[in-house]
Amino acid sequence: MEMTNGLLLLLFGLLGFMIRGGFCQDDAAVYIVTLNQAPAVHYYGKIAEMKSSGSGRVSYGGFGRLDTRKPSNVSRTGSDYSSFLIRFQNSLLRRVLSGESYLKLYNYHYLINGFAVLITPQQADKLSKRREVANVELDFSVRTATTYTPEFLGLPKGPWVQEGGPEFAGKGVVIGFIDTGIDPTHPSFSDILSDTVYPVPAHFSGVCEVMIDFPSGSCNRKLVGARHFAASAITRGIFNSSRDHASPFDGDGHGTHTASIAAGNHGVPVIVSGHHFGNASGMAPHAHVAVYKALYKNFGGFAADVVAAIDQAAQDGVDIISLSITPNRRPPGIATFFNPLDMALLSAVKSGIFVVQAAGNTGPSPKSMSSFSPWIFSVGASAHDRVYNNFIVLGNNLTISGVGLAPGTDGDLMYTLISSTHALRKDSDRENKFYAGECQDPSYLNHDLVKGNIIICSYSIRYVLGLSSVKQALVTAKNVSAAGILFYMDPFVDGFQLNPMPMDIPGLIIPSPVDSKTILQYYNASLVRDGVSNAIVKFGGVARILGGLGANYSNSAPKVMYYSARGPDPEDNSLANADIMKPNLIAPGNFIWGAWSSAGTDSNEFQGQNFALISGTSMAAPHVAGLAALIKQKFPTFSPSAIASALSTTATLYDKQGGPIMAQRTYTNPDSSQSPATPFDMGSGFVNATAALDPGIIFDASYDEYISFLCGINGSAPVVLNYTGNNCDADTINGTDLNLPSVTVALLNQSRTVTRRLTNIASDETYSVSFSAPYAVSLRVNPIRFLLAKGETLNLTFVLTATMNSSSASFGRIGLYGSRGHVVMIPLSVIVKITSNLTTTS
Repeated sequence: MEMTNGLLLLLFGLLGFMIRGGFCQDDAAVYIVTLNQAPAVHYYGKIAEMKSSGSGRVSYGGFGRLDTRKPSNVSRTGSDYSSFLIRFQNSLLRRVLSGESYLKLYNYHYLINGFAVLITPQQADKLSKRREVANVELDFSVRTATTYTPEFLGLPKGPWVQEGGPEFAGKGVVIGFIDTGIDPTHPSFSDILSDTVYPVPAHFSGVCEVMIDFPSGSCNRKLVGARHFAASAITRGIFNSSRDHASPFDGDGHGTHTASIAAGNHGVPVIVSGHHFGNASGMAPHAHVAVYKALYKNFGGFAADVVAAIDQAAQDGVDIISLSITPNRRPPGIATFFNPLDMALLSAVKSGIFVVQAAGNTGPSPKSMSSFSPWIFSVGASAHDRVYNNFIVLGNNLTISGVGLAPGTDGDLMYTLISSTHALRKDSDRENKFYAGECQDPSYLNHDLVKGNIIICSYSIRYVLGLSSVKQALVTAKNVSAAGILFYMDPFVDGFQLNPMPMDIPGLIIPSPVDSKTILQYYNASLVRDGVSNAIVKFGGVARILGGLGANYSNSAPKVMYYSARGPDPEDNSLANADIMKPNLIAPGNFIWGAWSSAGTDSNEFQGQNFALISGTSMAAPHVAGLAALIKQKFPTFSPSAIASALSTTATLYDKQGGPIMAQRTYTNPDSSQSPATPFDMGSGFVNATAALDPGIIFDASYDEYISFLCGINGSAPVVLNYTGNNCDADTINGTDLNLPSVTVALLNQSRTVTRRLTNIASDETYSVSFSAPYAVSLRVNPIRFLLAKGETLNLTFVLTATMNSSSASFGRIGLYGSRGHVVMIPLSVIVKITSNLTTTS
């Protein structure tokens, strides 16, 4: 399972040689080049003998045949065809760039056929003109987008019971994480915490890199594989091997956190700053973890490295890929779907891998999605019902809520409030008064004045940028013997997602600028000043802090968080709407406990801790990856689209009070701007773990359908051929016609007939259909009642007709109610309605 990896040292050596050899042009960059021939996952049959033409060019007639009917049976451990592709790539580079300097970073051969290479724009132009070359694309950057959520999702009494308990949940399933690596010493990834047999699945063939900070023995029966990819970053000169860890080790924390959410061990104590916050568990605690590190704390990551990681994960035999990362820009070209990342994931889906991706943290504006393709399961972030709050009670009896995993002050005693800017030593540098307000240096402060009182500090933009920290402010407060610490929010930080932070003294952060202003008004009004000099003679404001170590529970959950990216799904760079619903659903993503790397710096306040409480769609995606592992365990023959269907059709539409799930609409005071969530906010709804294991009916979309959809995009035929090796024919479809568990029509021109293919995976059952039509649309469904035997398939037809012109989106829903209790929900979204060909909309 382990091997010594000299790749990184080799790359450094090659890079140094390249620069010494004169290849140091300022305009050199990393390009991802794809070739016309099909990659290994699309190839079927023995490779024919390759012949050279008289000109010395390699002929590419006889590349075998493509199998679009079933997953490839190409060996994951290597094949003649894969070896041939790599030789052909090298030959092409030598011929086209003969006598010129270049550096080939990666061979892509399993999911896409191509390579990443460091070249100049002129060299890229040469390659693009070759008939063997399909696409030449400039590399682009990407970015990163629990103790209680298993209970909130009903796992202990539902899915885990069905699988035989948490010690069996996810058994035999391997989840691959493309992220910032992992801390292998964390107990969440130990293989000795369970008494059950824990063999490495036979279908997995990954390896474990051995490096100085990832020594032999780091991998085990739980953590079954670990690699890292950084060649593109290295060529840019931004990779620091010690700071960024040239190994699978997680120097950030994000990758350790996401892996534990999906598949962390059951019952691991969460102890932070000496406080016990319960016991942690992943969604599938007995699933296996394989790590493919391609992102780094200090610069994020690059597509060339990520595609290499995905390609390797598929070769190794992972069952699920979890991507808590998104591109930093919308892909250029004729459609968002045509980019190396999404096309590699299409090949992964063809090989049977379920792919889940974070929707992105760019909400709440429309069309802010960063996960685009219908074969990728995109997950938005919701709140769950557990919250950590503490409070400050002012001397005027006003109570204001804040955040902070901190104890409270003693009893009902009130303590004097003193602003750090009013507690400066007389001999301190007045030019540093602003920074003194952030409480980062106790030497600026009058210790005798602050001692035994609550110090007020500013939470400024410097905290967000990492230039100041709560941890250092706590050091300051303790050094001056403060009784507690209060942070008010600077107005320039409005809308920043603030996670509860561990504090070992009484303290809290006020996340609202409005509440912060209220506190400062009380404080300033309570000051007693000299009538002549205006000097402060008495600090009259007092307060006490109520502790926030215990969790509170809210009924207004789940709800869509303001930062969670929204649909409609943008089809291209001009923001045209795609006929595909995004996100697919929402899952817990706000204030999520997860394992933390011992060297993790992504959240400075949790540095040195074993667990961290953080938020984002990055946290939502691995929840779904873990639940998908439970589905895969129960239904091992399910295709990726069948898993997606089971998760989608069973999602819930209601919060704990039985009302509609709400969505936050603004980042300023988000709870005051809520309204009912639409499918463009939450997709099919909030994930229902128990129901997803018994969906009754599934919608199964095939790889051929995805190809027909891509071929239906105007001008896409050569791009489809280049990426997949599939020729487009006249039988094309659009996104509305994909057999997805949702219906989205971007432009309803008069009338549209849509068909969905249903397959019953449960016992014989009779279903009745009810529906609500979108505004300005009439809807007919046929049949409205049917009997479906086990294994039987039925076509359900919807006819949508525009009843008036409208350019605003409207939504409906179709419900299938089974006689055995199964409920299947299909969301409908219509964006623009036109009743006549002669009528236009503005």
